[in-house]
Amino acid sequence: MARYGGLLGKRVEVHYRAGDVTLPATARMVADSGRSIFLEEHYVLRGRVQTFRWEIPYQCILRMEENRAPQPASAFGGREPDGSDLSDNPPFLPLPSSEPLK
Repeated sequence: MARYGGLLGKRVEVHYRAGDVTLPATARMVADSGRSIFLEEHYVLRGRVQTFRWEIPYQCILRMEENRAPQPASAFGGREPDGSDLSDNPPFLPLPSSEPLK
């Protein structure tokens, strides 16, 4: 039975245990297997949309709640990436002229 199914598709803040360390995570919850939750975050690296997805087992979750804070401006212009249009990426800085050093 999915314990956190009501938060599917929402941005959540999770505090979880990884060994002896407590870690925070804020991302979109994309799945709940009944034993673990799966979080997903999109970012742009070298002009390509990348996806980071991780699994957190139920027994490691210390606290989880919906994150209602406004999302910071992203590289996607405030919308979810679909990979089809990367024109919102900031342009590369021009390289200095290739004149030989003196």
